[in-house]
Amino acid sequence: MPGKLISLTYHLLQEDQVASRDHLEFSRLLTQITMAARIIGQELRRAGLGNLLGKTGATNVQQEEVKKLDEFANEVLIAACEESGLVFGAASEELAGATHFPLQGRSGAAYAVLFDPMDGSSNTDVNGCLGSIFSIFRRRSLQGPGTDADLLRTGRELFAAGYILYGPSIELVYSRGLGVHGFTLDPGVGQFFQSHYGIRMPPFGSVYSTNEGNRRRWQPGISEFVGQLGSDESPSGKPYSTRYTGCLTADFHRILLEGGVYLYPEVRSSDGSYSGKLRLLYEAMPLAYLAQNAGGRGSSGAECILDIQPASLHQRVALILGSQAEVDLAERLIAAAGEH
Repeated sequence: MPGKLISLTYHLLQEDQVASRDHLEFSRLLTQITMAARIIGQELRRAGLGNLLGKTGATNVQQEEVKKLDEFANEVLIAACEESGLVFGAASEELAGATHFPLQGRSGAAYAVLFDPMDGSSNTDVNGCLGSIFSIFRRRSLQGPGTDADLLRTGRELFAAGYILYGPSIELVYSRGLGVHGFTLDPGVGQFFQSHYGIRMPPFGSVYSTNEGNRRRWQPGISEFVGQLGSDESPSGKPYSTRYTGCLTADFHRILLEGGVYLYPEVRSSDGSYSGKLRLLYEAMPLAYLAQNAGGRGSSGAECILDIQPASLHQRVALILGSQAEVDLAERLIAAAGEH
């Protein structure tokens, strides 16, 4: 006989009972974010019929071509934040600067939300997995419309973070520091129901996810790391399999549940310098927060992602994310390569 279905609404009410007083409004905000996810998911199912595939012809602040679904998802999430009445400012991978909402009638607007509205957007035209990633901070400034200082915070100050995975089913995974929990949308009733409670990442896994097209340009130590993962000297004692979808959310979701490691290390540019690619605030930080709360880790290869102080809204960083054993090994090999 199937077990009792626990709705996201019921779970949040139960969680509110053990949360501190300033957590209570979070339930309303997360409900608003999941409403946006349902809208985005509905459009994804009919994107090929609704003229939402392809590019808009514009470029974003990173000089990347904007997909129509990037733009749509961004608009839906911005609207959800504004309509909640709880958000005073939002920042997105698709916007040059932060959006600060009018304060009139927003005495309870205590949150700042940062998000990657459509992670893996290169998959949109081939019906691949996609995701939306979000970070939530409590307000730091006490008066006025808020400033970028409310957003440029380390991951240690995160109030909550999560993601929506748009795959064969739509899943929400989030944490507000009270465990990492997963919910799956039942499209028949339009509600999210608990599918994973108190997720704990295994101490090591059997898969790794990376773009091996960059192998010749990887920073020193990464080739040795991937080579060890493919051998009997891996943390699990046997060769790992490669699983790479081109959607960070999807790759991390597998690793969160089954263990392993995702890596997008620094790569060498034409001038010989090395730099990371992923966005600290919109991708690396929220997923590192989830990993940490589930018993895993997120690292730049040199330091914990959660300890990095952002200097700008669109700062990029290298990311090694997953189980403790693999992330620790990667850091050791990178450090050893730097000594030579």
